[in-house]
Amino acid sequence: MDLLASISFAVSCAGVFYTVAGYPLLLGWLAKRLARPVHKAYAPRSVSVIIAVHNGQPWLADKLHSVLELEYPRELMEILVVSDGSTDGTDAVAGGFAAQGVRLIRVPRGGKPAALNAGIAQARGEILLLTDARQTLAPESLRNLVSCFADPAVGVASGDLLIRQRGNYEEQSVGLYWRYERWIRKQLSSLDSMFGASGALYAIRAGLARSMPPDTLLDDMYLPLGAFFEGYRLIVEENARAFDYPTDVNIEFRRKVRTLAGNYQILWRFPALLTFRNRMLWHFLSYKLARLLLPWMMLLLFVSSLWLPWPWLAVPVVGGQLVFYALAALDPWIRPSALKRLSTPARAVVSMLAAAVCAVTIFVLPPERFWKPTQVRGAKRSQANSPL
Repeated sequence: MDLLASISFAVSCAGVFYTVAGYPLLLGWLAKRLARPVHKAYAPRSVSVIIAVHNGQPWLADKLHSVLELEYPRELMEILVVSDGSTDGTDAVAGGFAAQGVRLIRVPRGGKPAALNAGIAQARGEILLLTDARQTLAPESLRNLVSCFADPAVGVASGDLLIRQRGNYEEQSVGLYWRYERWIRKQLSSLDSMFGASGALYAIRAGLARSMPPDTLLDDMYLPLGAFFEGYRLIVEENARAFDYPTDVNIEFRRKVRTLAGNYQILWRFPALLTFRNRMLWHFLSYKLARLLLPWMMLLLFVSSLWLPWPWLAVPVVGGQLVFYALAALDPWIRPSALKRLSTPARAVVSMLAAAVCAVTIFVLPPERFWKPTQVRGAKRSQANSPL
């Protein structure tokens, strides 16, 4: 028993350390030494902007104004709003922009993938710009994304999603996970490719945008990975920016669960990710797969540490873990202080671990196909579109 506990502790401890710290450190080191620059040159091309939306009346006008203010030749832009069975005033808002070239496509309620499929089928541009209805865009975003396609190796160029922070510790907990995600994606992009894009804003060559199954959970992984396995790079363009507000913590948790469940689905739909056909196999195993396994490694770490035969090691290890989980649990009731600076990251980590466990259930059970309105904390718009 002592030997089994010792081996389990060593393996789980090494796995947790590698996933949380070892791989990110190696990734950052490699990205500085083996970076593959992207050849960028601005040459205007025809672009179809596709916005899939369900019941987006409160924010759609702001979104369309943002799109119309993009610094790009208007004659080369096609703007498609795909209304996914909207029952509020979404269709009327989109119709009000018809004189400015916005085309409304009405489809029966079928979920975001079906709405995007409808938009892609009718798009005429050489480049497709897919963007969620909630976020506004920086004026230079489209120009900078299109510049990336001067490099023939680039198949998908993702924008950078920035979360507006106002100092609220709860919102910092929401944003902490995304800031980590952004850093990882930038390092992968500089080496070769990410494993997806930001659904808030990404561009793809029209010939690479294939039809998605209607129950797809992550369109911003499904479409880019199709391009990846055609041999193209998936890169991030930091100077193409979308702006969002933090969502409610509970809704953000639901988003993480669905995103992680989508990772299981992606493994099912793209089994080549786990083979040597994946030229980024080591990175996929160390980043995506290890994250799905992290909760189980941490559970094994805790259980095995209870059975360690060396009290001098077992007591501080178990005690440290208990303090960590206690800080995470008490974070909502801890006032701003030095302790809060520890409890907020702990809560973010535990939230991600809990989401990964829940994601297994979401993947096994019939998936929820439809995306629903999401509340945005502190924003002028009381609701926001969520692909989740």
